[in-house]
Amino acid sequence: MSLRLKLLLVALSTLTLPWAGWQFVRQTESVLRQGQEQTLLASATTLARALEVMGVQVPSRDAALYVHPLAGRLSVDGYDSDWQAMRPFAQTIAASGNAQKLTVMLAGDAQWLYLYARVLDTTRQRADARDAASAHSDHLDLRLLRNGQARQYRIASAAPGRFESPAIAGEGAFPDRLSGYWQEDGSGYSIELRLARADAPDHLSLAAQDSALPASSAAPVLALLGYDDELAGTLQQLAPLHSRVRLVSADGWLLAVGGALGSPGKTIQRTGGFADFIYRNLLAPTPSRMETSDEMDPRLRDADLVQVLAGTAQTAWHGDTQGGVLLLAAVPLRGDDGIRGALVLEQSNPMLPNLASQALSSLLGASLLALAVSAGLLLLFGGLLSWRIRRLRNATERATRAGGRLAGSLPLAGSSDELGDLARSFGRLFEEVAGHTEYLRTLASKLSHELNTPLAIVKSSLDNLDHQRLPADAQPYLERARDGADRLGGIVRAMSESSRVERAIASAEGEDFDLRALVAGCAEGYRELCGTRELRLALPTSALPFHGAPELLAQALDKLFDNARSFCAESGWIAIELRADGHGAILGMANSGPLLPAAMPERLFDSLVSLRESSTRSGASAPHLGLGLHVVRLVAELHRGSASARNLEHAQGVEFSLSLKGMPRRRIGASERS
Repeated sequence: MSLRLKLLLVALSTLTLPWAGWQFVRQTESVLRQGQEQTLLASATTLARALEVMGVQVPSRDAALYVHPLAGRLSVDGYDSDWQAMRPFAQTIAASGNAQKLTVMLAGDAQWLYLYARVLDTTRQRADARDAASAHSDHLDLRLLRNGQARQYRIASAAPGRFESPAIAGEGAFPDRLSGYWQEDGSGYSIELRLARADAPDHLSLAAQDSALPASSAAPVLALLGYDDELAGTLQQLAPLHSRVRLVSADGWLLAVGGALGSPGKTIQRTGGFADFIYRNLLAPTPSRMETSDEMDPRLRDADLVQVLAGTAQTAWHGDTQGGVLLLAAVPLRGDDGIRGALVLEQSNPMLPNLASQALSSLLGASLLALAVSAGLLLLFGGLLSWRIRRLRNATERATRAGGRLAGSLPLAGSSDELGDLARSFGRLFEEVAGHTEYLRTLASKLSHELNTPLAIVKSSLDNLDHQRLPADAQPYLERARDGADRLGGIVRAMSESSRVERAIASAEGEDFDLRALVAGCAEGYRELCGTRELRLALPTSALPFHGAPELLAQALDKLFDNARSFCAESGWIAIELRADGHGAILGMANSGPLLPAAMPERLFDSLVSLRESSTRSGASAPHLGLGLHVVRLVAELHRGSASARNLEHAQGVEFSLSLKGMPRRRIGASERS
């Protein structure tokens, strides 16, 4: 994780300040809500007592069928297309053990009372209502009751379409026959009819008879319940200003509404969508539902207020599309026989979201500004700090790649802070490393120079001993001493040769030549040296112009081939590859054989480092000092490149690569001055 990211995480800790302020605003807003709930609940209780004092009669708690008020007429055709708005409030009547057997909807206006019934019945045995067989067919028994009088009708039809059902029992001020429409589908049949308001009952019962099932028990008598305009006028007079009162039955059906929400004649300045968003998502509790219009459901369905019909006063909060909140308080209406309904008082409060969201917006704005400033300063500081650290890292990496040699002083060495101390410590370390590296580089030449004189003394002494008469048993020791002196002389010559090669590489001049032709010529010379080994060659199809020292590149290629041949078995293979890249050329030498140790690829190109198990090379008497790959690296660096070694992934072997960019071109004037 970077320093900037760590500092940003530290800056995020300042978010605890707006969180604490948010909690405080939420608690304040919660206290305001509780106060409003208590006030509105007290007002609802007062209204309920006022209705009781005024003698307002609330319908009994008996089961009832609700008559939905209509704004226009319905088309009586047996289909439910005109009843879609009332389908969510359809009432069911159990029959033959099926709770969903019969579904009923009622609607009415000033002139007509409409009835729609849906019966689930997959069997088919139909007969006309006038036919005596209709008593054993599928039919619907309808009883109309009013003022103690009742009349019964059998609604049946032999085929879909219009039906006529005469009265079969009872008397009273009801029609002699009912007419309507009968429609069928695969799941059952539906009936739709209407009665004039003068003939409308105040109670009725419905019983669905299925010919495939035993006769059902007598249907319960249900009262007709609907919206009461007179009661609504009374509530209108009692409703507080800018409040709405609803009166519902024991089953939750709407009986009357009085009053209106809003603040007429007063314009409320809204704070905008952002403040509403803050209030809805950060402060206000989740509303049970959203009021989308002034129209109300004909039945109380608020989950928060259902318990009021069980006798417990309740409150609930709703949201509206204008960004305000709607508070509801409901109290039960009690009668001699128990809970007979409920009174629901609603009050809109558009200013509560404004005040709370303004307070929270101000708090959040100040907190976010402080957070942005602190985060910006920390990011700036982190960026500057990481930039300084990267400068120091890049300088140390360059010095590491250069063998510990520094090109000038380390950056930040003059700083007085901890990074300056670190840079100065690195500088002293690199000075020690550079001195030690320089000592190692000159060690070969120093040793070769210092060993020449004692070696000459040893050789001359051995030559003098050849002219002396020595015992026969001393001759083997003399031969071993001469052999050791010869090997020591070979070591001295090899170290001298290495020093000369380094000086030759440093003073080499560049020229333009075809690198492809050079590699191809060297490869042809290697074929005879490969013996039984397979030589693989991969070269570009065209010439590869290059500026450098061809003799040195050939020498580096010779050393790579000599190294590959030493570690490659007689039945193995050696591969030479040359390819161009965007900055120069890539020269590779691969061979089958043992893999490199994990820690060795970075050290192979150092001086006096070797992986050979024996001190001789290919059975020769000359010792191997590990200078070949060191020369290869020097040649690559002369051509502004690098040398690397790696183990092959899909083969048992090693690959050495030279990345070459070419020697820099010298100006003619600079060459003459040098």
